Amino acid sequence: MGGSNLYSKTRRPMMGRDSGWLIGSDLIAIFLALVGQIFLTKALLTEDYGIYIVALDAFATFFLIIDLGLPTLIARDGANNVKKIWPSILRVYRLQLICSIPFLLLAIITTPLIVEEWKESLNLLIICGLVALVHIASYAPRSGLRAAGQAKLEACTKVIERIVTVLGYLILYSQGSSSVSAFALVFLLGAMIGLIAGLIFSFTILKPISDNEDSILSDSWLDNKTLLLQALPFAVTLGVLPYVIRIEKFIIAGEIGVEAAALFHVAQLAWLAGLVVPQALRAALLPVLGENRNDIVKFQSSLNNSLDLCLGILPVGLYSGAIIVYFLLPIAFPEQYIDGSLGASAVDLFMILLFGWCLTLLATPTYTALQAGRKPWNFTFLIVLVVIFATISGYILIDWQASKSDGSGLYAGAIASSITSGFLLLMSIHLSSNWQLIMSRKYQIISAILISATACYGLTNSSWIAFSGILLFYFIPQGIRSISPIDKILSEE
Repeated sequence: MGGSNLYSKTRRPMMGRDSGWLIGSDLIAIFLALVGQIFLTKALLTEDYGIYIVALDAFATFFLIIDLGLPTLIARDGANNVKKIWPSILRVYRLQLICSIPFLLLAIITTPLIVEEWKESLNLLIICGLVALVHIASYAPRSGLRAAGQAKLEACTKVIERIVTVLGYLILYSQGSSSVSAFALVFLLGAMIGLIAGLIFSFTILKPISDNEDSILSDSWLDNKTLLLQALPFAVTLGVLPYVIRIEKFIIAGEIGVEAAALFHVAQLAWLAGLVVPQALRAALLPVLGENRNDIVKFQSSLNNSLDLCLGILPVGLYSGAIIVYFLLPIAFPEQYIDGSLGASAVDLFMILLFGWCLTLLATPTYTALQAGRKPWNFTFLIVLVVIFATISGYILIDWQASKSDGSGLYAGAIASSITSGFLLLMSIHLSSNWQLIMSRKYQIISAILISATACYGLTNSSWIAFSGILLFYFIPQGIRSISPIDKILSEE
């Protein structure tokens, strides 16, 4: 149906182009989210803010299993069969709707048992649950757009969502509102508009070229049983993955209190802002590797070039993150989050977390290789191992140090997070069987890790050795050169 439409509205995924759109939009979205958090911390009591962010994280973690891993399969398989993407999105929605019922019932039953005085927070809990569900619903159309080479439209949906949310926060703040439920409703409105935008873009781009009678993107989509079994590793992973970045915050909330968790969350906001870079790189790389996973030469070439790109981004992210946080956080957030009155400074905690960001960035190629490879259960195994490691190391370090002081417990949480990132890097290399690639670049990788560690230590202690990271700028030229080969190699017919 209209070959001209196919090639005018869709195109081959390319890492350089698509990651640029995704990184750019994610940075804008994170900046807007940071502005939104400023309004929240100024408008809400510290306790209310802590309850709000813990409730959001809890529902996001619990409901994420409803994703079923199916949008990941759309991103991986869609580039090879673009005409089938729209019917596949509808098929994913049908399966997700059926599978969501038991989880919704479980949430209704267990929430009153877990949450003390749940009746007083019922409105907030319902809204936070709906936010999580709407976000999950947005993944399928966004993955479809990315697989169709329209990452720029996926990027637009994220920016639209954040603009609506921040404008809503601004209106409430200007009116002097201190209702946590009102701010949560605004967040829900932004998420819904982002979902609607994704559906409109997907329908406009993909529906005219689709075959409504067939949603078979690949052999994995032959029937629902096969599809769910193929997606199961990603579903299990998604159910476990949120704990990788949240486990320390949950432990801190339990060991020290919700105010300490709120402080750690503020430090994490800037860290999470930086994580959009490796996340965007993975999102752009996944359909590329999925399209070429049967071609070992192209597959390995793209991994090698993506490593160059990560090394080139490393010094820029390290120093831009440190500078922005050092100057922005004291201006943006209330004094108690910066002056150490809650046990530590969010700025100092971020500088420790920053080293974990460096390690996570370097893990991008091998992490994505596991997602796109022929053994998706290895990816699941990776995430499970990381969560177990994060839980054990986080609990031991936080519990040990929290007995000394609240501040020591908070610093221990940041250290545990960075140690976990190092474990993620090592295990992703091992499970993806890419030691040969890493060993061929061992001097570059080892030097990058050691210099990053030294620079972050210097930033934490306000020492001159923070400038040692300047040596990392050596990698920028090869990072720039890597973009063109990625797109050239992977755009070949």
